This record gives sequence, structure tokens and C-alpha cells, in this order.
Amino acid sequence: MHEKLLVADIGNTQMVFGLFEGERLITHWRLSSERQLTSDELAWQLHGMFEQSGQPAHQVRGIMVASVVPHLDAPLADACQRICSKHPAFIGSGEVKTGMAVDYKNPREVGADRIVNAVAAREQFGAPAIVLDCGTATTFDIVSPRGHYAGGLILPGVEMALEALCKRAAKLPEVSIKRADEFIGRDTVTSIQSGSYWASVDAISGLIKRLRKQHGYESSPIIATGGLIPLLIDDLPDIDHHLPHLTLSGLGLLAGKHFSV
Repeated sequence: MHEKLLVADIGNTQMVFGLFEGERLITHWRLSSERQLTSDELAWQLHGMFEQSGQPAHQVRGIMVASVVPHLDAPLADACQRICSKHPAFIGSGEVKTGMAVDYKNPREVGADRIVNAVAAREQFGAPAIVLDCGTATTFDIVSPRGHYAGGLILPGVEMALEALCKRAAKLPEVSIKRADEFIGRDTVTSIQSGSYWASVDAISGLIKRLRKQHGYESSPIIATGGLIPLLIDDLPDIDHHLPHLTLSGLGLLAGKHFSV
């Protein structure tokens, strides 16, 4: 029997689960992060994920979670206990040692997923390194030349900014983000799309250039992840590596160390 490790990245929009066998990610699932989800609903979804993938839940040796949605922590823990007979370890709870010093004034303010991304980036590319995560929010997480979590930048995500624009302006229609065929829009929809898309691209490009002007970060690799980065990456030449499963990789790394003790 091959023992496995289950990891979960619980974000504001989506929950991403990954199942590792050793260091290999063998399958992953993506669910909506509805804050009203009960432990019964999460248990049903978790059971379905294992059933559909053909992976026995009883083979899970340990569960590691990075969550930025506190309302879901207790229901998820209960669901894991019921389906896998294991209580998950949560990043940031004090029970998991990440091996990364945090230079934030208050380290508890840093989102668990941001620390995990920094750990994964340092493991794969060394230090310094810069992680760009495009999700509900767009974040930059910085690994210092000493290998510490140095801090970062947070700005509204691509879809969040677009949604706020459409909600606050009564006459503007709701549109989805995309790269418009023409830079200068000739109707309201394409004007919004072009403005939102290129504002996001130029904001990210500009911040990367500013970060690389900081002492010690001139040649830092830029590692991109997050569900929205595929929309923008073709116009972001400064990105060196696109790793869709960076957070899961970091969780898998930490879970392997934590549950081997």
C-alpha cells in the first residue's frame, strides 16, 4: 500500500486540493470556496473527489492545509476527519514549522498561502526570488537574499477590480476580462476589457521593474502562479517561470517534512 499526503489551498474564490505520493503530485481538484459550506457538504465533496479519482481515502497518511478563509477551517477539519480519519495540520497555527524566517512586523498577518509560495520558490530556485500570484488578489511575495520571507505587495485582483468598476458605475455592463482585439475600444464592453486588461498588465510589469531595482533583487527570478495568470502571461515577458501548482508543491514539501517526524 502506498501512503499518500493530501494538501489543500483554501482561497477566497476557490479551494484547490492535491494528492501527493512521495514528492509526486498524482491528482488535484478545484472547488468553489463558498463560505456557507457545511462540514456535511465538504465531506460529500471530499468523498466524491476520492471516488472519481480512484484514490482510496484511507491511504492518506497526513493532511496539510493553507487557508485564508477562517470560516471554512472547522468544517474542513471535520470533513477530513470523517473521510480520511485524519485531522489536518494548518499552516500558521503554530503546529507546522515552515523553516522560513518571516521579516514582517507581525508575522501572523501574512497569509498562509503566501508563506507556502515563498517556501516552494526558495526550494526550487534558491534565494532571492519573487513570486507573483494572480488570484482574487494579485500579490508579490519576496524571498530575500538570506532566504527569509522579506514581505511583499498586495493589489486588487484582475477580476476584483473589474467587478468593482461595473458595480460602482450604474451604466457600465458586467463583462469578463479578456485581451481585446483592438487597444482602443469602439464600444463600452471592449473599452472596459481593453482598459482593465492593459492596466493589469502594465501594473504588474511596472511593479516587477520596481522590485528588480531594489538592492539585491536585480536578477531575481519571477515565478508566476494563480488561476488568472494564464490570461495575462503572454504580455508579461519578465516572468521567468509559470508554475500553476506552486502552492500545492509548497504544501507537499511541508507536509512531507511534517508527517515524516
